[in-house]
Amino acid sequence: MFKMLGCSLLFVGLTFSAPPDDAVQKGVRWLVSSQGADGGWGQDGGGSSTVRANQRMESMGNDVANTSVAALALIRGGGPREPVRRAVEFVLRNVEESPEEGLAITRVTGTQIQRKLGPYIDTFLGAMLLSEVEQTPRVKAALQKCVRKIERNQQRDGSWNVSGGWAPVLGTSIASQGLFRAKEKGIRVDQAVLDKSKEYAARSAKAGPAAASAESAGVSLYARAQELEQLSRSSADRRENRDEIRAITAQLGDPRFVRGYGSMGGEEFFSYLNISDSLQRTGGEDWLKWNRQIKETLLKLQNEDGTWAGHHCITGRVAVTSAAVLTLTVDRKPS
Repeated sequence: MFKMLGCSLLFVGLTFSAPPDDAVQKGVRWLVSSQGADGGWGQDGGGSSTVRANQRMESMGNDVANTSVAALALIRGGGPREPVRRAVEFVLRNVEESPEEGLAITRVTGTQIQRKLGPYIDTFLGAMLLSEVEQTPRVKAALQKCVRKIERNQQRDGSWNVSGGWAPVLGTSIASQGLFRAKEKGIRVDQAVLDKSKEYAARSAKAGPAAASAESAGVSLYARAQELEQLSRSSADRRENRDEIRAITAQLGDPRFVRGYGSMGGEEFFSYLNISDSLQRTGGEDWLKWNRQIKETLLKLQNEDGTWAGHHCITGRVAVTSAAVLTLTVDRKPS
């Protein structure tokens, strides 16, 4: 497992074996309790009563990105249906009110998660959420709109590393996953866009850690975790990209690589989620070892109130708690 020691993660003996159901349920309960009256969440919750004394609440209110990832955590973590329904309604309103042109689905700008993962992270996470719920005509229309926006704004290199953000490659990862999951739900997705995204990931993986670190604030973990997730989605992908997958997986034995920026921020949590998604599909001893390690790490980092919080960059409890719950439940089917 990992152990926090100052700003570093050290490997110690592996002892974790039981599913962390209590930790998941504590996280789920906190998310439900902190949802806003409008159905949304912001950086630290949905209302002023959930703000930490030493952290500034995002003054622009609740946003699509935090709301989407919180709802995804509730779906995966077995949360009640009504908070999810309210969150989906919040996201649908934003998508429906957004213009057809451009990549944005919200007028809210400057949130913490946008500053770190890119200004269009709301669109990417919104697409992921809408891909996970029942495809009613309204949901399907909104998801198709998100897909069109993402397709039309892909960069020439196949990424969505656009318009700033401290770790834009994580935004690219979520954009690509949104398209992939939408296609799995029967939404029309341009295969050429998916292919171009896959080529971007493969080029980056072959270029190695030095090139990967240049993509995201000099932090190799973020980019390599994104590559690993995308290169391992299907059995055909895993066969085709076997060498690149092995090379990235081998880096998980290096604590300097695993600790990312050096302290646990939201970007580390989202990277660990990408790695868990990837290795759970791949299976084998690498998956078993990583799953024990990361679950033990997360259990030690959970706060008494059931939350997790980042210590740099994305510090907000909503995004970090949601990413932790999703990582702890990555081997479960959505409820």
